[in-house]
Amino acid sequence: MTAPQPADRVDDRSGVDGGDEVDRIARAWQRERPDLDVDPLQVLSRVTRLSWHLDLARRQAFAEHGLETWEFDVLAALRRSGPPYSLSPGSLGAETLVTSGTMTNRVDRLEERGLVRRAPDPTDRRGVRVELTVSGRAVVDAAMGDLLDREQALLSVLDPADRAALAGLLRTLVRAFGD
Repeated sequence: MTAPQPADRVDDRSGVDGGDEVDRIARAWQRERPDLDVDPLQVLSRVTRLSWHLDLARRQAFAEHGLETWEFDVLAALRRSGPPYSLSPGSLGAETLVTSGTMTNRVDRLEERGLVRRAPDPTDRRGVRVELTVSGRAVVDAAMGDLLDREQALLSVLDPADRAALAGLLRTLVRAFGD
């Protein structure tokens, strides 16, 4: 079986409509290893680069509100839970994908800042609920607004139909991992 020629495999748009570094990298790999199918680089290297820009935008949005990423994650999980904005520590850990020990530490730190409080669980005498305070709600709402503004800017080069198509394709890809 003959390996496809580079022109057949790499979408080289450099010089046409603004090719990028990934095109250059893929071409170099094809030149050096024509036996390899570099098509995954065309998608996943761009996802990695986009992830870097998204991470930077997130950190900047949260920092403007005095939050670390993990703090936003906890506060956002509580805010998304709806009134009364409270979850058990176990549910909160499951929402944020951390262990119970890590969640205890995180709740302690957020409680010290007045962003959450612990309250008895009204349905379980031994249980505790973590509740979002008024201050916590204000800061997570403001940070979320800033985050969405930054994410809109990242996606501004795509029209709504392209955004919807990309979201659908990424949903299909992510589902393959059971998310």
